Amino acid sequence: MLDVKVETFLVVCETMNYTKAAQLLHITQPAVSQHIRALEAQVGTRLISYEGKQLILSEAGMMFRQAATTMRHDAQKLIEMIHQQTSKRVLHFGATLTIGEYIMPKVLLKVLEREPDAEIRMFVTNTAKLIQMLDDGDIDFAIVEGFFAKSSYDSIVYSCERFLPVCAYDTQCSAKSMADLLNERLLVREAGSGTREMLERKLKEKNLTLNDFSHKVEIGNLNTIKKMVCAGAGISFFYQPVVQQELDQGILREITLNDFSANHEFNFIWRKNSIYKDIYHEIYTMLGKA
Repeated sequence: MLDVKVETFLVVCETMNYTKAAQLLHITQPAVSQHIRALEAQVGTRLISYEGKQLILSEAGMMFRQAATTMRHDAQKLIEMIHQQTSKRVLHFGATLTIGEYIMPKVLLKVLEREPDAEIRMFVTNTAKLIQMLDDGDIDFAIVEGFFAKSSYDSIVYSCERFLPVCAYDTQCSAKSMADLLNERLLVREAGSGTREMLERKLKEKNLTLNDFSHKVEIGNLNTIKKMVCAGAGISFFYQPVVQQELDQGILREITLNDFSANHEFNFIWRKNSIYKDIYHEIYTMLGKA
């Protein structure tokens, strides 16, 4: 439903190559160039130019790309709504692992109790991948623990959670500071995960990095990390909802440090300036009440 010139512009932005854009759009390269020139004439400024042999976006081009991406997503959502033409609730969204596995199950159960016919499709992956899915129009909104560009997305704080270091209850870990923890084996998520990014930022405040730990094990699964920590294989950092049950049962214990305290917002986000802002606010309220 987007103007063909705008769609061409977005594909060029994705590839930063006229030839590749032409191949993806199944048109000629001169046609791609013509679409871009016509769009620039329409908006009255240069959007794309060459710097040497490399395509770059102007400041206006970056602004236009952000708005056009939202327009594309809204157009896709409109088509979906027309096809459905039903009163049942439709939730196509993403959540990061902490939220998807430890917060959303109870929330969605209550949603289904109230609206048994609701169509729910939830993708659970890391923040970076959810941002890409949001930009591609694969999901309508996301609830993330990771950091995101607030210039590109509208957001509401969904919750605020403690971020804490833990170890097995009977582990001999006597660390009193972040520096003391460096001798411990650290179990950590993969790059792109909100949990890892949060830890990296807190370490940076102490002029530390993950590489300062004497032994680091990277695992792309939150539950696997938790099981290994429970078994005494090392320490890790979790949001409190992930380990609350194990803390209550005496399987894990918090490592109390004199120089570490962290709380972090989980955010409900969608494409900036979407025409469906009111719908997303309604969904946010519904999920919050659950």
